[in-house]
Amino acid sequence: MSTHIKDPLNPNVDVWGECGENASETMSNPYEGLSPEDQIVLKKREITGGNQDTIVARALESSAMKGIFKTDMNRRAFIRNVGVGSAAAMIAQFFPFSSLQAMASDARKNIEKKKLKIGFVPITCATPIVGGHALGYYQKYGLDVEIIKTAGWAVSRDNCLNGNYDGSHLLFPMPQAMSLGLGTSGGEPWRIVSNVNTNGQAIVMSNQHRDKPDPKQWKGMRFAVPFEYSMHNFLLRMYVADAGLDPDRDIQIRVVPPPEMVANLRAGNVDGYLAPDPFCQRAVYDGVGFIHKLTMELWDQHPCCVFSTSERFIQENPNTFMALSMAILEATAMAERPENRVEFADVMAPRNYLNQPPEVLRQILTGIFPDGQGNIRRVPDRISFMPFPSQSMSIWVLSQMKRWGYIKEDIDYQEISRQITLSSKTEEMMRKLQGSNSEIKWTDLPAQEHPVLDIYNRTFDPTDVNSYINSFEIGAKV
Repeated sequence: MSTHIKDPLNPNVDVWGECGENASETMSNPYEGLSPEDQIVLKKREITGGNQDTIVARALESSAMKGIFKTDMNRRAFIRNVGVGSAAAMIAQFFPFSSLQAMASDARKNIEKKKLKIGFVPITCATPIVGGHALGYYQKYGLDVEIIKTAGWAVSRDNCLNGNYDGSHLLFPMPQAMSLGLGTSGGEPWRIVSNVNTNGQAIVMSNQHRDKPDPKQWKGMRFAVPFEYSMHNFLLRMYVADAGLDPDRDIQIRVVPPPEMVANLRAGNVDGYLAPDPFCQRAVYDGVGFIHKLTMELWDQHPCCVFSTSERFIQENPNTFMALSMAILEATAMAERPENRVEFADVMAPRNYLNQPPEVLRQILTGIFPDGQGNIRRVPDRISFMPFPSQSMSIWVLSQMKRWGYIKEDIDYQEISRQITLSSKTEEMMRKLQGSNSEIKWTDLPAQEHPVLDIYNRTFDPTDVNSYINSFEIGAKV
């Protein structure tokens, strides 16, 4: 008995559900009207039983062909015009399905733990983890993943440290803080595997502050960030300090879980926040705030959230770790492609995922959005999905922990970063994935281990951290 997997090379079949009554998948003979040669090719491709590798290959073919033809109508017309065999040969020149199938098969071999629990906070930064679940990327690599919605980062941290999660969507500084024992009763080594997003945040202000566009005017205001050990906290501090305000004296910074941001702005509990989407765009959608500045205007392609797991999990489950990481990396690559953004937005909208209006998520992921100030902005990389976690990014975060007094003692920035941020391992996996999938072209792999970064009108040299810290008037000196 054939497993019901629609063959994208059959011009009689409606593969993507777009052709309605014009499709012939209800035919008693799915090969009706095809040449004898085409029928032979298609019959040889029938899937019998539950061969996982063959099912994966069929799914890969379908995904790649949708990228080429966009609609069933275009696909069917092309195959009917050139024939099934010729179509298969032509498409295979551009998409090495056998290599992709072999890579997925290798990743599934000897998996130590197939049932996994992965935490996420319901924000668009988690697109690869959440969208990857909705679109079947974990299953492709032989994993049965339950993704668990978590209200805020303190709960995520505690679930990670208590062993309730096998891995988690975390803020970039969190694995560093957890490994160093900051904000916890004791440290446990958690590792940064990959960025799940870059950019994707904004400073949102209450509508009552439209007349205060300059941060110099913000003295005495109350701002929310999603967690103390967050890019949001460090970017907000950097921004107001550059305007001459001491973030520990001249403004109030309080921690508010992301899902509670809009309600606190509406109630007047805060004057603004630096937060992740969708809660920046949601403030505009609900008419309670406006976008003052996208954080990419402070540091383009800055990191925000990561996929993280513990050193113990990596050591005990090396094959599972590889399969899970590859699944998330592939989902990250697909989320970065402009033609996939609407699909990711729509599959993440339901209650069990982000629980947001699809319109809001589309505005964020496509970068076409109202800013609450009467403008429709077009910023395609408002949120990006560049997965490589460079050592320079990691060292900058440590520099901010030092600048703002979270780290008191002298530290070896490079060594701590090297232990926590798995740049070399991630680069290896990214190159392996790129070599097997012609759709993936990474653009964020650096030419050197410690690239110099341009961050808000300053140059950050990760090999001379103390000079960078001491160059600021506000903040600790080292």
